[in-house]
Amino acid sequence: MSTEDRSRGWLLSGASGLLGAALYQALAAQSKTVVRLVRGASDGIHGSVAWNPATAPPIADFSVLEGLRVAVHLSGANVGARRWTAAYQRELTESRVATTRALALMLAELRQPPEVLVVASAVGIYGNRGDELLDENSAPGAGFLADLCRTWEAEADPARQAGIRVVHARLGVILAPLGGALAKMLPVFRLGLGGPLASGQQWMSWIALDDAVRAIQFAAATPSISGPVNFVAPEPVRNAEFTRLLAQLLHRPTVFRTPGWALKLAFGQMAQETLLSSQRGNPAVLKSAGFQFRYENAREALESALECDPQVKSALS
Repeated sequence: MSTEDRSRGWLLSGASGLLGAALYQALAAQSKTVVRLVRGASDGIHGSVAWNPATAPPIADFSVLEGLRVAVHLSGANVGARRWTAAYQRELTESRVATTRALALMLAELRQPPEVLVVASAVGIYGNRGDELLDENSAPGAGFLADLCRTWEAEADPARQAGIRVVHARLGVILAPLGGALAKMLPVFRLGLGGPLASGQQWMSWIALDDAVRAIQFAAATPSISGPVNFVAPEPVRNAEFTRLLAQLLHRPTVFRTPGWALKLAFGQMAQETLLSSQRGNPAVLKSAGFQFRYENAREALESALECDPQVKSALS
């Protein structure tokens, strides 16, 4: 890799996830040089580097990371994948906290560190806040997820102390047809079995996948942006309205409401802190910096998501 390529290059962890894969594809389409960090042995794809955050050092040869301009860390076990047993809570914590610490320490030791480190976080840091409008100055909330996010963000401090600009991307629900929450919802709604969760009055902070990718690139390129940043669309929506819109676009009814007690019985604390929790996020930092969302309201985002894939598009017929 030439010196010029490195100066434009990106370091990316979590490239196999929903957001990471989309970001990788966008950077490749822009002819950006991308070094992918992969767990265990390298997957053989050009530009991939094996790392193990549990070892010291995580990478045998740090020189492969020298001179890159941007680092993005998106690794972490899926919060909504299953019930939060004690063992899974440890996995959720280790997959975020330990990896962020390892990467931040590694970047801090480089002779030519990146200018900026964008680290994934979540609006779950605010906890269950009802109708309160939450910007980046709002205090963290209570609960396992809020505590996890707070610790997760703190682990990037070694990079910040080394002079690297750090951005904490507090992500909302990412809307995409082939992954994440929407992909899990579609089969149920296609059958006409979808509906609000509990009262449906809880606020849902969301962001279209395309806007999430663009926001990462925007934050990386904007020197005035640092610290916590809400990666959410300007118009959060209540759960009842979101489910109504999705069913309407699929030409299906919404007659089934899932009781809160049933969700708690099935999923325990995970349901309480994710499915039933209310975060009304405001992307104040992105808006003040001039970021232009392509999808500001949920209808536009859902229409785009449902139309971008042939299999999903067939549900509209």
